[in-house]
Amino acid sequence: MGFRCGIVGLPNVGKSTLFNALTAQQVPASNYPFCTVDPNHGMVPLEDERLDRIQQIFGSARKVPTHLEFVDIAGLVKGASHGEGLGNQFLNHIQQVDAIAHVVRCFEDPDVAHIDIRLDPIRDIEIVRTELLLKDLETVDRRLAAVQRKVKVGQKEARAEAELLEKIRSALNDGIPIAEQNLSAEEQERIRPYNLLTAKPVLYIANVDEGQLHENPLARQVEEYAQQHSAGFVQICAKIQAEIAQLDPDSQKEFLQELGLDESGLQKIVREGYRILELITFFTANENEAHAWTVRRGTSVQKAAGKIHSDFEKGFIRAEVIKYQDLVEYGSEAALRQHGKIAVHGKDYMVEDGDVIFYRFKTS
Repeated sequence: MGFRCGIVGLPNVGKSTLFNALTAQQVPASNYPFCTVDPNHGMVPLEDERLDRIQQIFGSARKVPTHLEFVDIAGLVKGASHGEGLGNQFLNHIQQVDAIAHVVRCFEDPDVAHIDIRLDPIRDIEIVRTELLLKDLETVDRRLAAVQRKVKVGQKEARAEAELLEKIRSALNDGIPIAEQNLSAEEQERIRPYNLLTAKPVLYIANVDEGQLHENPLARQVEEYAQQHSAGFVQICAKIQAEIAQLDPDSQKEFLQELGLDESGLQKIVREGYRILELITFFTANENEAHAWTVRRGTSVQKAAGKIHSDFEKGFIRAEVIKYQDLVEYGSEAALRQHGKIAVHGKDYMVEDGDVIFYRFKTS
């Protein structure tokens, strides 16, 4: 698994159209609010040219790319955190995701209704941002009430948690999302089980008209906002991307070239999603299978082994690591061994993007 990304936004901003583009699934994309009631889940294989090359070099019978999961919920409205538009239920659907993709409408279309006659992407962003913040405030209040009961009966370990929750609640009341509260790494780890929405990395997706693929003043506003809040940003036309997703790979490339684009919207979103989540890809390969795996940057080689199988992590002995560029240059495992280009590492080695790893482990 690569990562799970929840798609949010106001009604009729293009969320379901984007979901169709990302997953090539035909979920309803109506121009009426709350067309999406139950969350849509889509698994998207992450294409990586490196995996293709690794499969070729090792003669693997098949390749297994890493996958991304997208969760599309209904459009949020003002008051969603308190149940307006059934939004409270919808917000519960995305508490388990790793990141939030916030789709912002930057296109004019008189046939597609919007919350206001005048387009204002920053106003729209703030509405959704406020609802996520209020949902977190509700979660923190509920947790704090439970912890305070423990404090009253003398549970000492509960006092520190109560103090942290009170600090977070105070900042939330001031309109400060958790990601902008300058919490320590230890504090972030302590609140991770709460799955708070404003603690998650955010990727703003400016959905533009097909006639403004390369320059859109409203999208520039969204980009500046994202920069100010240390968030990710991608500009796409979801409508065009949905059309591209229905084409075969060769036709997709040709269509993108005609539009003056060097990559699809999916590739942009995935790349930016990987950046904000600090994710990297490593590979394993043999004659049977070339496999891509995703871990966070800074993951030890032993911990990464657990992605493949728990036995690999528990019985870890050592890892033989090939750098992808060396693999391409020398062209075979035999040549790499001959030239001493396979490094042997212990459990503390930190996996790097593009590493091809052979695990040696003992079985119980």
